Amino acid sequence: MISSQGSVQKGFPMDKSEMSPMPDVAPLSEVKRRLLEKYLRYDAAPMAAPMSAIVSRPSGEPAPLSLSQEQLWLRERSTQGIPPLYNECITLRMTGQLDVPILERCFAEIIRRHEIWRTSYDIRNGQPVQLVRSPSEEVRLPMLDLRSLPTSSRREAEARRLIGEMVRQPFDLKEGPLLRARLIRMDDFEYRLFLCAHLSIVDGVSVYQVFPSELAVLYNAYSSGRSSPLRNLAVQFGDYAYWQRQWLQGEELSRQVAYWSKQLAGELPVLNWPNDRDRPPKEMFRGTISPFSMPRQLGDAVKALSQKEGVTLFTTLLAAFATLLYCYTQQEDIIVGTLSPSGRKRTEVQKLLGYFLNPVAIRFDLTGNPTFRELLRQGQRLILEAISNDDVPLEFLAQELKIEPDPSRNLFFPVGISLQPPMPQLDLEWSVTSMDIESGGTPWDLYLAFIDRPGGMMGRVQFNTDLFEAETISRMLEHLQRLLERVSTDPAQHISEVKFLSNLDHAPILAGRE
Repeated sequence: MISSQGSVQKGFPMDKSEMSPMPDVAPLSEVKRRLLEKYLRYDAAPMAAPMSAIVSRPSGEPAPLSLSQEQLWLRERSTQGIPPLYNECITLRMTGQLDVPILERCFAEIIRRHEIWRTSYDIRNGQPVQLVRSPSEEVRLPMLDLRSLPTSSRREAEARRLIGEMVRQPFDLKEGPLLRARLIRMDDFEYRLFLCAHLSIVDGVSVYQVFPSELAVLYNAYSSGRSSPLRNLAVQFGDYAYWQRQWLQGEELSRQVAYWSKQLAGELPVLNWPNDRDRPPKEMFRGTISPFSMPRQLGDAVKALSQKEGVTLFTTLLAAFATLLYCYTQQEDIIVGTLSPSGRKRTEVQKLLGYFLNPVAIRFDLTGNPTFRELLRQGQRLILEAISNDDVPLEFLAQELKIEPDPSRNLFFPVGISLQPPMPQLDLEWSVTSMDIESGGTPWDLYLAFIDRPGGMMGRVQFNTDLFEAETISRMLEHLQRLLERVSTDPAQHISEVKFLSNLDHAPILAGRE
């Protein structure tokens, strides 16, 4: 466990009214905006202060879990009898001829290269540790050919049924492995490689960049009779976890805890979302996932607005989501969560597979009925502050701030949003998506994952089925789209004046507030 060796004061935080407000940041220059955009999409490694280099951990002893890994591990141990919370579905769609033995050889090489994909967890001397298995010389991908089914819709349904069974099966975190794979042939020249991974071994960079890039490079090399052109990795995820434990303590830990002590001071807001059903006294974490898409013209307009206002695309999506929550609830103190790529700040880990994310709280102050443009400025400032203090786990902060957990709600915030990383050019007709098939569980009330692609913006929405009907979430997505249309054309309007509801939409929302 991390320990505070600095001068962070214990006890209840000060009231929010006692905090010294910081001015909202000015629009970023185009260069800085692009750098921040890359970081928020897990594609850059800014370092706010000099840090010691990550090197190989001491030999002869297992590595600890990273701080974020440990929080996932602890939550799974404390929430028995619920659907899997952290089973991630990754889909690699492959069009064209496919040499399956070569694909298996590539997959085996990636697992050899990256220790984290052959890691499980155990307890040694009272502490959780990573256990790395030796790599197998050969890996067989279980394959199913669905071409005998008469229609593409039948094949699609059967593939989803089969992969759904795989994704809903819990992982044994001690015995492992924490990765399952299945190859399905959908048509003569269409294959899908489905991976089910425990979240503790993957993140956005792993899914959208490192894995598909290495697989494509290896496939092209092996198909041409060449050896792997990939360099051996200088460090592994376990080395990063060991380094992180040494680094995040003392003054650095105290600095970050001090920031969050101010940011999360006072009584934390409870989002009065208009649920379809009463909140159960204890979270059961039941959920589902639905895809969504936005018209290309709207996606282009949102990106144009972001560039014009000197903010990132994620900032605009975040501010729009906060505006939607305000319009639904009329609350002026709103916390939205996001997953910050805190561990990816270091250049040594940019090419590693693994879980380098940490949830952070973005707390909006909507008093005074700001304009959407002002909200963009506030959101940009909050994001910049958060990513400068994004290493401390929320559970540790709850202990420091003496915040009692509520068994019926998520800690600090029930809703979250993210923007997935872009895919690199692969020189193959391959594409990756995630969250295609649900495990039946969700750690959030509501989570929006946006995916920006050349053909348009799409995404996945994960929501708690104990609280919401699918129709409610579909209507919410329509409202968000209309809201983005309005603010893209006029960011100077006040958030209370953003008109996106039809007469038919008003009734269910107002009923939910009563």
